[in-house]
Amino acid sequence: MKILDGIEIIGKALWIKKKRILIIADLHLGYEEALNKQGILVPRIMFKEMKGEIKKLLKLKPRLIIINGDLKHEFGHISRQEWRETLEILDLLEKKGKEKEKGKRKVILIKGNHDTLLKPIALKKKTVIKDFYCFDDICVLHGHKIFLDKKIYDAKIFIIGHEHPAVSIREGVKQELYKCFLLGSWKKKKLIVIPSFFSVFEGSDVKKERLLSPYLNEKKIWDFEVFIIGDKVYKFGKLKDI
Repeated sequence: MKILDGIEIIGKALWIKKKRILIIADLHLGYEEALNKQGILVPRIMFKEMKGEIKKLLKLKPRLIIINGDLKHEFGHISRQEWRETLEILDLLEKKGKEKEKGKRKVILIKGNHDTLLKPIALKKKTVIKDFYCFDDICVLHGHKIFLDKKIYDAKIFIIGHEHPAVSIREGVKQELYKCFLLGSWKKKKLIVIPSFFSVFEGSDVKKERLLSPYLNEKKIWDFEVFIIGDKVYKFGKLKDI
């Protein structure tokens, strides 16, 4: 499903075919362990599911993979689960596979609000961490704060995560929540909001819950276009019409 010229939605990822760039956001590795510590018992299947989804995406043979913030979940420390799972995911993403090009795939980690202790993991893997990454007329940033940098403001398209957008759809008495991509604008720029990649819950219902990102406005959000993720991607029109 095309969301903008040259940018496609594939699963919970964005694919920029011309550049062979894959963008995912908000994996929140270690989230299950954090819930279990709070006494909320959840089956530890999220990591296995995400690995399976990532392996399918790697069939696209990306040259560059951007994780747009919140690779891990815990703020104050790196849990054992986070160490193990982040290193395993980075190994999977960087593995060359059967591509003809020499060397590993390049992986860039965009620093999110949960990534206060990401540096030790990145150093171990020699992976690049950035506050944002801009190329052509696109800038990828997590979306939890606004940066005052000329490189960013030269871009025409912003791609953010952080919000974990989802939307509730009602059919009769039944109502279900679905992950979704959002397409709208911030100032004079096109703005794409990516859903969370992790699967413990669908996300925050943008029709009902308080918005988190400073790039999103409570009034303007209703004019954003919604792309719902189900068995495939469905273009649902504007949020106000759902």
